[in-house]
Amino acid sequence: MDMKTASKKFVLSPHELRRIDAWWRAANYLSVGQIFLFDNPLLKRPLELADVKRMLLGHWGTTPGQNFIYAHLNRVIGTSAWPPAAAWSTRC
Repeated sequence: MDMKTASKKFVLSPHELRRIDAWWRAANYLSVGQIFLFDNPLLKRPLELADVKRMLLGHWGTTPGQNFIYAHLNRVIGTSAWPPAAAWSTRC
């Protein structure tokens, strides 16, 4: 398979792109809630100081990038026979 054929094979359709973007945005929203909030993650009422953690565990810095990788790995694992264990490692 040449590069031209390979690149066409991996182009996302508009529907796939919207789904991955929605997954990524939802994962980022949940991550912010886990990092910063004690309660009221769906903002069913106005946010209060009591809802916000006094001491944060973790930080926002790497979260969007990790969620981006997870979103695309979910697509690859779901659309191929690629083994998920080979996708992510704790060693660099």
